[in-house]
Amino acid sequence: MKTQSVRENIDAILSATKNLVPVYYAMPKNAFSEGNVAICIIDDEGNVFGSLFGTNKIKTRRAYQVAWIKASQVWITGMKTFDFERKVFNGEVNAKDFGIEPPDFIGWYGGQPVELKDGTHLSIGFSGFKGESDVEIVKKAIEDLGI
Repeated sequence: MKTQSVRENIDAILSATKNLVPVYYAMPKNAFSEGNVAICIIDDEGNVFGSLFGTNKIKTRRAYQVAWIKASQVWITGMKTFDFERKVFNGEVNAKDFGIEPPDFIGWYGGQPVELKDGTHLSIGFSGFKGESDVEIVKKAIEDLGI
């Protein structure tokens, strides 16, 4: 039953994110994307979910590739993507301990661990907008859903 609930929450997050893409695309700082963005979600069991938004298949393919790298790095490390890179370069953590070595890890904003109100942990990567928007859109979708 919990698996169904997790899947329903993930589907809701994907749908809520889809509804927010036009809002974030309308922001001048995100106009470069032309709305070609993507989200990737990995649950604790390693199941991968995602969506691609936009009309340019090549650009959305690239956005999803980056979103997947962000989400999978969060899934492996348990840390936001930017935070992991900062900690590696500050000598606070050793990237080798996680099996990810430069240049294979990604330091851009947009990958974040999320804990839903029911205790579900998700690793989420969003890519295509400016980094702060990549983080915000996911937070906003979850906040709007109240999960």
